[in-house]
Amino acid sequence: MNTFPPINLACDRFSLRLLETRDAADLLAIFGDPEVVRYWSQPPWRGEEEALAMLERDRQAFADGQALRLGIVLCSTGHVVGTLSVFNLSPANRRAEIGYALARAHWGQGLMHEALGLLVAWAFDALQLHRLEADIDPANEASARSLQRLGFQREGLLRERWIVDGQVSDTAFYGLLAAEWRAARSA
Repeated sequence: MNTFPPINLACDRFSLRLLETRDAADLLAIFGDPEVVRYWSQPPWRGEEEALAMLERDRQAFADGQALRLGIVLCSTGHVVGTLSVFNLSPANRRAEIGYALARAHWGQGLMHEALGLLVAWAFDALQLHRLEADIDPANEASARSLQRLGFQREGLLRERWIVDGQVSDTAFYGLLAAEWRAARSA
């Protein structure tokens, strides 16, 4: 059963909303780009059916209160240019993981940093989480910088954790506590 509080997240450049079937082409453009998924735990998508399958899994996970994936929707175009996820929720421990992806055309514009900041604030405030975690490829320096700018700390390295298309990669594990987030925001 869905236990997520209302999601009303927006700023001047974009809004964050649940993904819909009409977003399938935008999602394929994001997750079909080998550069975008270079550090992901899956190969690039080859067709819109993969987007539709993800949307169906996301609908079920949201309905079950297990996870949610939001689209980053540009105000200027109405297109989804990225995604943010909260998943692996552990209500008893008030902990969850986050994940994110952004279309290559929007890299380097501060969009993901701003979107992640909204998501992190919502997760700590609305969901009352105590801890957020992120699992990234240590070679993804841009992602590491984004997390560190938000206050996440690198907590460990899991060696050879993923094998995608025959490519073995490690995981750098990051964590952020609600108290750290709030202290940094009030400083």
